[in-house]
Amino acid sequence: MPITRLRELMQPYFVTGTDTEVGKTVIAAALLSLARDRGLRCVALKPVAAGCSRENGQLVNDDALQLIAASGTDLDYGTVNPVALEPAIAPHIAADQTGIELSAGQLSAHCRAALAGDVDFAIVEGAGGWFVPLNVTETLADVCLDLGARPILVVGMKLGCLNHALLTAEAIAQAGGEMAGWVANCPQPEMPFFEENVATLREHLSAPCLGVVPHLGPAASPQAAALHLDIRPLLP
Repeated sequence: MPITRLRELMQPYFVTGTDTEVGKTVIAAALLSLARDRGLRCVALKPVAAGCSRENGQLVNDDALQLIAASGTDLDYGTVNPVALEPAIAPHIAADQTGIELSAGQLSAHCRAALAGDVDFAIVEGAGGWFVPLNVTETLADVCLDLGARPILVVGMKLGCLNHALLTAEAIAQAGGEMAGWVANCPQPEMPFFEENVATLREHLSAPCLGVVPHLGPAASPQAAALHLDIRPLLP
């Protein structure tokens, strides 16, 4: 299918997780790498990031920097990550501490503008899980839904992940979202009855499994993760 046709059909994906520290960024970057290998023009956005460090007078986030590198975008850092918060805590609490008011409408409007160019494949990465609050009434889920993005769920394979994954999938469906796929990612070296847990997820999640990524340890790079992923279900 020609890239021009892909561009007409392009719909952003929203990468969320069953928890924090489950490998969302590595998986998102791996999918971007696979898309670029197919010659697609990619953009990745991280609307809100907490746990930023100051470099050359600017707050930057390691996850956002990984997404920039993986996507090959020429967007400036502030466009990729418009809200960079220094404390490594829940974004709405970090924002409140620094006097910033988070709004789902403003964040989704920013993302929409950033994706208005010639883009074939786009990923918006959340922070933590599906229902991470932005303020007293809104969550990052509202950003995903306002954008019309399709969620990709990264399941951190550890004890409790079945409940977390099924609850998240149900919440997405009840909100009117449609999961594009899910990835079983292993943040820990071992999990008892790992294969049985993956089989249970396959039985209960209707969206396609995009891959099962083993524990990669220090080698947990997007390129290493990409070897275990299949991007084809995300392409028209």
